[in-house]
Amino acid sequence: MTNVPIEDTAATIAQIGRLREAGAGLVRVALRNEASLEYLKIVRQAVDMPLSADVHFNHRIAIGAIEAGIDKVRINPGNIGDDAKVREVVRAAKERSVPIRIGVNGGSIDRAKYPNLNAESLVASAMDHVRILENNDFFDIVVSIKASDVRLTVESNRLFASAAPYPLHVGLTEAGYGVSCVVQSAAAIGALLIDGIGDTIRVSMTGDPVEEVVVAKKILEAAGLRKAPVRIIACPTCGRTDPSLDLLSIAQEVEREMIARFGEALERSGRGIVVAVMGCEVNGPGEAAHADAGIAGGRGGAMLLFSRGEKLRRIAAGDAVCALADEVERIVREDSE
Repeated sequence: MTNVPIEDTAATIAQIGRLREAGAGLVRVALRNEASLEYLKIVRQAVDMPLSADVHFNHRIAIGAIEAGIDKVRINPGNIGDDAKVREVVRAAKERSVPIRIGVNGGSIDRAKYPNLNAESLVASAMDHVRILENNDFFDIVVSIKASDVRLTVESNRLFASAAPYPLHVGLTEAGYGVSCVVQSAAAIGALLIDGIGDTIRVSMTGDPVEEVVVAKKILEAAGLRKAPVRIIACPTCGRTDPSLDLLSIAQEVEREMIARFGEALERSGRGIVVAVMGCEVNGPGEAAHADAGIAGGRGGAMLLFSRGEKLRRIAAGDAVCALADEVERIVREDSE
């Protein structure tokens, strides 16, 4: 989701471009008022990727966004107005085949109706909005149920998935920033994805939204739903690692080199490689036998080059990254022949 006002169309368009480049497949923009619609039209004309409009309370904004060419609209029908207003939004969405996403979170449910915040009340609240659309013969619905609590988010989405047929947009709301956000989002989203729940995902991270996309891609890779073109595996090191080897720096250099040399081509081909950076020869080739290629620390500033469990040769640590890249290049070339 963009985090700049849509009135700043240049910044919005630029940020959408960066999000797309990072790997986003859909970008949501917030529309605060009806005046935002004129700016949305400018953005829509400049951007050719799917866009979703985030709308609260005003049905005219939702209709205007649909007419401006938005690909999805996020509203809560129960908050958009009376039945006549909902019907207007539904008619516009049907005419242009635009899905409606219902968004419910821990802070948005009616606490007078649902005094206890739990999975049951979140799902019941979501179903209240779903039924409004169903009663208007509209079924192109996506549902999002989020909380800032990992367990509550997972339980709510599991419950909804077992009770209704609609696609789910999953994520952890108000997840914060940095390591805390990454860990909590991975725990919630990853658990659901591994369960087979979730059709779109969003990592809610304070700061640059490009980082959200980076984390989301890593979660998809960890859940086995996206193949990383280059996957680096590395051991945490132990007392067997030669103190003269800075394995973290070596692993980071390996990742940069592999992505720079092979990332784009592998991304296009859909093929992925696994590259290992291990601390010692004792465990290196054995524990990382599944890696396409790897290096393992030896003594006296030497490292062992290996491929798919086979020991190849010892090399000086200073030459290890280059030798590893050459070996990966050989493997990629042979596999493509």
